[in-house]
Amino acid sequence: MANAINWFEIPAANFKRAVTFYSTVLGQELPLTEMDGSQMAFFPYEGQNVGGCVKHDNDSKPSADGTLAYLNGGSDFSDMLSRVERAGGKVIMPKTKVSDEVGYIAMFMDSEGNKVAFHSPISV
Repeated sequence: MANAINWFEIPAANFKRAVTFYSTVLGQELPLTEMDGSQMAFFPYEGQNVGGCVKHDNDSKPSADGTLAYLNGGSDFSDMLSRVERAGGKVIMPKTKVSDEVGYIAMFMDSEGNKVAFHSPISV
């Protein structure tokens, strides 16, 4: 098992608002699909790497108290973090160095009320 996680879903109460939020923060469009009554917008991923989506259906309920997903911030997520509040979210932990080995993290509330984070192993 290369990764303990291979897929994640971030619930959305308002799908269009959530897609706009994440597209703005990440600086790229998210491909959309509908599957078995669920609306989904896919985060970028390649090949067999970990993937995920924003999902809206009757069973998906946003929460600040559930599982915390860390989005890949690349070498420096500062630009993405700077777009969180303009996109309708709220930064709840600024960019913080954990250690030289771990790198940097930041946490935010998205437009739907989910607590989400960024991680960068290094920072420029």
